[in-house]
Amino acid sequence: MTYPFLSDEWIAAVTEIGERYKADGIEATPAQQVKLNVHVSNVPFGEGTLTVGVDSTAGRLHFQRGEVADPEVTVTTDYATARSILVDQDPQAAMQAFMAAKIRVQGNVMKLMALQPEAGQVDETTRKVAEEIRSITA
Repeated sequence: MTYPFLSDEWIAAVTEIGERYKADGIEATPAQQVKLNVHVSNVPFGEGTLTVGVDSTAGRLHFQRGEVADPEVTVTTDYATARSILVDQDPQAAMQAFMAAKIRVQGNVMKLMALQPEAGQVDETTRKVAEEIRSITA
């Protein structure tokens, strides 16, 4: 089953993936511990805009609808760019979008840049979780 990126169903499915790995005693380790809010425009469902909070300070990636408290970084971007960054994990797309002013960043830019792991430095569990997330994303 696939769900539209950032829909309530997608967020629930991503949470379930993380909980399943945690129940098995396996957790993906985020590249960086950070609390960030992502304001997304041009969303193809609902009101057309939404905010998603991302928190990895507990050692795992947690998505939620709405803002996280005390974010270190706030990103404002469009739906397609957010998907390229969060699901496809495409660093080139992120850099191109930043250079084209499709991404506005407030706060600790270095924390945001550190979220993209270097090629070859992703552990196997993190890779599997990312693949599962891509597979459920419409």
